[in-house]
Amino acid sequence: MSLTLTEIERVKTISKEDFYNRYVKKQKPVVIEQLTTDWPAYQKWHLEYIKEVAGDKIVPLYDDRPVSHKDGFNEAHAQMKMSDYIDLLNAKPTNYRIFLYNLIKEVPVLKDDFKWPDIGLKLVKQLPMLFFGGENSKVFMHYDIDYSNILHFHFHGKKRCVLFAPNQTPYLYKVPHALIAREDIDFDNPDFDQWPALKKAQGFVTDLKHGEMLYMPEGYWHYMKYVTPGFSMSLRAFPRSVTHLSKAAYNVFIMRNFDNLMRKWKGEKWIQYKNQKAITNTNK
Repeated sequence: MSLTLTEIERVKTISKEDFYNRYVKKQKPVVIEQLTTDWPAYQKWHLEYIKEVAGDKIVPLYDDRPVSHKDGFNEAHAQMKMSDYIDLLNAKPTNYRIFLYNLIKEVPVLKDDFKWPDIGLKLVKQLPMLFFGGENSKVFMHYDIDYSNILHFHFHGKKRCVLFAPNQTPYLYKVPHALIAREDIDFDNPDFDQWPALKKAQGFVTDLKHGEMLYMPEGYWHYMKYVTPGFSMSLRAFPRSVTHLSKAAYNVFIMRNFDNLMRKWKGEKWIQYKNQKAITNTNK
């Protein structure tokens, strides 16, 4: 038995009016297949090009170890020169990923390779973020702290994306005071005896290929798996919903600071408490 997932709707191209009315207003995900075909990035953005223009940059790396009280919020687990990291990606599967890295700030020449899409969303120009991963590396099930509308562009290879709408949260074993589901759930092949509520969850899935864009609405849970080595770029627009804006403010200014304080005070007991609470809350 596997998760109940519906293929995300796909369009080749779309007008900004249709995109806004059919997907943003309805908070419904969609893949736009040809949004980037007139970008220089469509031809250029492969791993070897990134190595050429950014090879000397020292980049933060994350792996799939469980959250520890010793880790700060989004604190990197290691660092490496970009050229060495891309050599590693090309050589063998690795759990090391680059996460939320503003490489375009570090390597301004990359700004010339993409166009800010005129698609009916007011995008935040300061935050084009890049994400890299090796074959079979995974990004745990989570949602974003700021509840943004996200345009997620993939380059070089293939990436599997599993999404759940915010109304599916009761079935996902959400860890309290955090943005994640239980990290020991295998969302590729979940154990429904251990995690029975997942049987009720209704989600979406797609495999993104080079140049394709996935629209993720506000507060959507997402789990990503790099089927091949590759990288993605996210552009974001602030939430339209007042409720989501207030939740974003709470996450940024209260929840994150409270969680960091409790980690320092209670240590690993705080992590264990939250993980157990994820089960008891869901089983309610």
